[in-house]
Amino acid sequence: MFARTERLLLRPGWAEDAAALARAIGEEAIVRNLASAPWPYDLTHARAFLETERQPDEASFLIFRRTNGAPRLIGAAGLGRSPEDGVELGYWISRPHWGLGYATEAARAIIDIARHGLRLKKLSAGHFLDNPASGRVLEKLGFRPTGVIASRYSCGRDADAPCKLFELDLCAERTNDLAFNPCLEMAA
Repeated sequence: MFARTERLLLRPGWAEDAAALARAIGEEAIVRNLASAPWPYDLTHARAFLETERQPDEASFLIFRRTNGAPRLIGAAGLGRSPEDGVELGYWISRPHWGLGYATEAARAIIDIARHGLRLKKLSAGHFLDNPASGRVLEKLGFRPTGVIASRYSCGRDADAPCKLFELDLCAERTNDLAFNPCLEMAA
């Protein structure tokens, strides 16, 4: 699967992306806000991430900023299993690209894939409380707080940290076409 937005290209990672991935994510300020990325993050970790086999509903994409030249790797986004066994949205953007709307733009593309391509009914997400910028991204995307603050492990911190949990109802914006919309079947 691939996705293209106004400014970004999202595609699966390939082995030759390992060095660029390690450079893009290689700051503690990024890794400490992720659940499964270790710190320090190096080329070995990047290779292992890129070689990981995933289930269809666990799509993983590298985020490239489209330029007049070769696209530049600026982050990653994808879907994975939440600790509650649902499907969870995750993303990160390299520090030089913070505050430019890339996380929101990439996550919108992932949500579209989850809704229309994978036909998921719901997504979850969360952010560590000391990363409120990620919470603002989730709110812009339509995620609603669940009211739960859970203790979640961060590999980069090597510790648990409080995490605010969110949900997004993917059925809310689907068409009324029963052939396309499995959410309407639930209401029948």
